[in-house]
Amino acid sequence: MNLSHKFLLGAGLALSLSSLIAGAQSFSEIKPSPQQVAWQDMEFGVLIHFSTNTFLDREWGDGTADPSIFNPTEFNPDQWMKAIRDSGAKYVVLVAKHHDGFCLWPTEQTNYSVKSSPWKGGKGDVVGDVARAAHKYGLKFGVYLSPWDRREPRYKDSASYDEYYLAELSELAQNYGDLVEFWLDGAGSAGHVYDFKKIIETLRTYQPNTLVFADTGLFEYGDIRWVGTESGRVPYENWNVIDRHGYLRWRPVEADTPLRNYHWFWHPNDEASLKSLDELLTTYDETVGHGAQLMLGLAPDRRGLLPDSDVARLEDFGKAIRERNAHNLALQHTPASAEVSAALDGSPDTFWNAPAGSHHSTLEVSFPKPVIFNRTLTMEWLNDGQRIQKYSIDVWTGKGWKAVAGAEAIGHKKIDQFPPVTASRIRLNILSSTDAAAIREFQIYNVEERGSQK
Repeated sequence: MNLSHKFLLGAGLALSLSSLIAGAQSFSEIKPSPQQVAWQDMEFGVLIHFSTNTFLDREWGDGTADPSIFNPTEFNPDQWMKAIRDSGAKYVVLVAKHHDGFCLWPTEQTNYSVKSSPWKGGKGDVVGDVARAAHKYGLKFGVYLSPWDRREPRYKDSASYDEYYLAELSELAQNYGDLVEFWLDGAGSAGHVYDFKKIIETLRTYQPNTLVFADTGLFEYGDIRWVGTESGRVPYENWNVIDRHGYLRWRPVEADTPLRNYHWFWHPNDEASLKSLDELLTTYDETVGHGAQLMLGLAPDRRGLLPDSDVARLEDFGKAIRERNAHNLALQHTPASAEVSAALDGSPDTFWNAPAGSHHSTLEVSFPKPVIFNRTLTMEWLNDGQRIQKYSIDVWTGKGWKAVAGAEAIGHKKIDQFPPVTASRIRLNILSSTDAAAIREFQIYNVEERGSQK
């Protein structure tokens, strides 16, 4: 190789590397899709488990249950949806098939489904009835279709089972309206290697706007990620962009937890497991209040109804959240500029922009007279990416500013709580941002225990 060839080769490599570096993205450059923005605004959904396990006092079925045991006597998904709506949830994901392989719709792929049960003479369709009830009550609808199937003989043959699974998915994707979310997990597997790429391609053929939930360990191109536990809490600074093998993607957190401790399915004589209102409020603060989505697990009983105690707890939960958010002190602020007021007007559809190109900025709120408060709620406008890296909540003492709270990420929503303070000037102090910060809402509250508010 002569010198000129070496020079050309070196120049070509340098140009290639330069192109790669120029095309590389940082976390702050990744933006959500419109569907992800709308999904994050819903903030709170439910995951419903109802199947043969309900009638066998089980959490995990093995695929041997006789379909004849599935026979709810008072099945009424309208009752479920009213309770869900009253809780404040905005969407519903139904477990259409759990790991035991029993299908809650009359699939053409297997007889192991509701069509082999005595319920409605084998003519019933739980998925269809639940989807209709959800839409009736103004709730979005989605499904969970377990990849693991402990019943289906074809599961031992990856290619054959993949064809079977994709056929089931196609039925769900084509016959039940728009799906807001599709749940996937990697439970079980027993050595089976799932073709997740083909699964997502099949879903997108019929449901291009559906968001896919999965553990980040399953594949890198999901839309939503698991929080990592079933506690329903986010114990870390919450960034919407994640890195898997150098692949950056906007993938917000969904934190799932059952309404009853450790139980996703209904069990008899189980009243002691029902979470208290205080537990649920704490969970809300540590999921929605940490910029994540709360996914609460609900379990209808053998009648096909949510237990009365569950309905009452959901109603109390929704009422408590509404009461806590009913008295936003920021609405009483001394008139400010239109730009500042856009973050103080109680509407997430408007937002304040920090000065262009800034990496540090402040949003100040003044009041005609001092107010007592112990909680703030801040929402970042995320359409152009998550920019805020560090912030504090400050009060004016008469001699200077004093921080009463602070953290790193804000993201979709951040709730900060602290001992009551009194001040007539309060500010959101954005200490560091990758670009000009944008704030949808800065709300101020004085909240007492159990959600009541002055």
